[in-house]
Amino acid sequence: MKNTIISILLLLCFSTVCCAQSLKNYNLSFPKLANKWDEAMPLGNGMLGVLIWEKNSKLRLSLDRADLWDERKALDISKLTFKWVEEQVHKNNYSAVQKIGDEPYDNSPYPTKLPAAALEFDIAKLGKVVSNQLDIETALNTVKFEDGTVFNCYIHATEQRGYFGLENLKSTDLLPALIVHNYNNGQTENGDNSHSGAGLQKLGYGKGTVTKTANSVRYHQPTYDGHYFEVLVQWQKMANRKIIGSWTITSDKAASLPVISSTAKEPTGWDKHVAWWKDFWGKSSISIPDKLIQKQYYLEMYKLGCVARKGAPAITLQAVWTADNGSLPPWKGDFHNDLNTQLSYWPTYTANHLAEGATFTDWLWKIRPRNLEYTKQYFGVNGLNVPGVITLNGDPMGGWIQYSLSPTVSAWTSQHFYWQWKYGMDEVFLKTRAYPYIHEAASYLEHITTLKNGKRTLPLSSSPEYNDNSIKAWFLNWTNFDLSLAKFLFKAAAEVSKADGKPDESKHWLEILGQLPDYEVNETGFTIAPGANLTSSHRHMSQYMAIYPLDLLDVNKEKDKTIIDNSLKRLEEIGTRAWCGYSFSWMASLYARAYQADKAVKQLEIFASNFCSPNSFHLNGDQKGGQYSGFTYRPFTLEGNFAFAQGVQELLVQSRNGYIQAFPAVPQSWANASFKNLRTEGAFLVSGIKENGVPISVKIYAEKAGLLRIKLPFKTYVVKNLPAGSVKMGNDGIAEIKLKQKQTILFENGYE
Repeated sequence: MKNTIISILLLLCFSTVCCAQSLKNYNLSFPKLANKWDEAMPLGNGMLGVLIWEKNSKLRLSLDRADLWDERKALDISKLTFKWVEEQVHKNNYSAVQKIGDEPYDNSPYPTKLPAAALEFDIAKLGKVVSNQLDIETALNTVKFEDGTVFNCYIHATEQRGYFGLENLKSTDLLPALIVHNYNNGQTENGDNSHSGAGLQKLGYGKGTVTKTANSVRYHQPTYDGHYFEVLVQWQKMANRKIIGSWTITSDKAASLPVISSTAKEPTGWDKHVAWWKDFWGKSSISIPDKLIQKQYYLEMYKLGCVARKGAPAITLQAVWTADNGSLPPWKGDFHNDLNTQLSYWPTYTANHLAEGATFTDWLWKIRPRNLEYTKQYFGVNGLNVPGVITLNGDPMGGWIQYSLSPTVSAWTSQHFYWQWKYGMDEVFLKTRAYPYIHEAASYLEHITTLKNGKRTLPLSSSPEYNDNSIKAWFLNWTNFDLSLAKFLFKAAAEVSKADGKPDESKHWLEILGQLPDYEVNETGFTIAPGANLTSSHRHMSQYMAIYPLDLLDVNKEKDKTIIDNSLKRLEEIGTRAWCGYSFSWMASLYARAYQADKAVKQLEIFASNFCSPNSFHLNGDQKGGQYSGFTYRPFTLEGNFAFAQGVQELLVQSRNGYIQAFPAVPQSWANASFKNLRTEGAFLVSGIKENGVPISVKIYAEKAGLLRIKLPFKTYVVKNLPAGSVKMGNDGIAEIKLKQKQTILFENGYE
């Protein structure tokens, strides 16, 4: 009876722990408005975004839309082929390649992501700001002023419009002014150390038009080749000295908004908005004692909810928060597929946000036809590769072509199709998306490589971003970066082929996998390439891909452990002076995979304390004067934020090669920790509790029927809800259980 009561209490605990905690402690709260755009309060719904801050004594709303792009081509890809680049490398004539492939990105202002406009309120008569708070639970920004005025702002979670409101006004004459960016107004702005590009006027657009009525303003901005965007703002004076307004942005169509009723009890659709965020936060939760990391984690998950939404484009460098400084956004706000897009989606799978993760694979599938054409034209073979730097519609942008036109990009993008399948075990997705995408990528890589003395070779190889864009950035042998991706791709191709009922094809991919050479390793662990050790600090963890995220090595295997330990030791010897913020985020996952919990936590703490703006934005550079890195600039990009979130999750649960592990890398100093409904490969939802330094229990819910293989955090256990003999324990300490769909089991610590 006692054990039964304990089990019931544990199940009840699982239902209340984590999710019961209030998100209030993780809100952004300041006594004033930010005076920089990259410190502003961020709101978004995947397509629309807004930053709330103060500029020139005005309350400013920087408005953005994810698909506002100038897609004019600067790179003439028809002048380039991979074969020709290879020839120029062998001729030592690389300047000819740089002129065609690299220079257009730097010299042309397009293609680029575009900012839309801004709204401003003259707050001079309202007195000082008393409080400025972002409630992440409901994605609502509230600003309170000295005279009692309250400003509220949110972007509707499911509708393409934003809302603002003013309450307790002394006068209802406080109306928004629409501010047009300097596309064609003769104005320029000074830089702000955010690595922004040329001024917006360089795009050469015609002058926009602004049309006003008594309670609305419409901005029509022509862009290029007949394209345009519109911003529409409306407001309504309500009873009790209130104003409610809404806004939207459209691309290539006239903007419209539902009329705001002055008599409706709730005219903004707030209930549906709150319901969406409630569902989002209910997917999973964690509780850890490190307050800095815990808050940063929840702020990262909040931003994920703001920028990833079905129907919206994939996450770009800044997503829906394009720079509002009169210039092109940092690195043109594009899609960087040499790590930025991939890292941005890392946390979606474990955090049980597959719908948000699908925005990446949906976009990749949408641009696939153009990518197939690009592969045939540039690489000269059939199959699928993806440009490493790319526009919204899938066109290559060039610039440092070792990476922007890398031969292995589709191997990395394929991992997200693989993860989307493995974490959800959706048979339809396997057949209609994962298998065809991975098959086409593997076919391309097979065709671009050749057999030489029984081993498969790649004509040119690189490792982001070693030696920048010089000829020395090309290697004539496999880099560990490209080789790891090739090993992953052919392995994944074999697995999805087998799962899709194609055993002969699976066998073929395993044969191709066997033709790849071994990793290049020595006493320093992974080298960059044969004869090229890591000799100086570098921001990319490219040569360590096999450790994470590709999961090709397992620290539980002696040979792999030696490589991993030597690699981490080498990184520590070289130091972090040339790291960016995302380097620390990625390093946390590398340490977690090596079970070096304290070191992983240290990376997370450094990231959160030194490389983020007060609003939690990742600013790449060390914002404490170079304490850990020589980079002290502040270009905002999101991948470091989301890689941080995955680094936290890797401490709590890991999907390893063929099995999962609960509490794999929790530091001893975390006496109490718990998590609920973190997702693993196999479509399992896992929850765990650690109390007073001891793992208490692990609960698993099988979303789909399948074989669970799990490494538990305790040596002996009691398992609930299973017949005797159902669990088989292997010599490797991994328990195996066949679970039915929607079955739940509970493992309790046996305390022996």
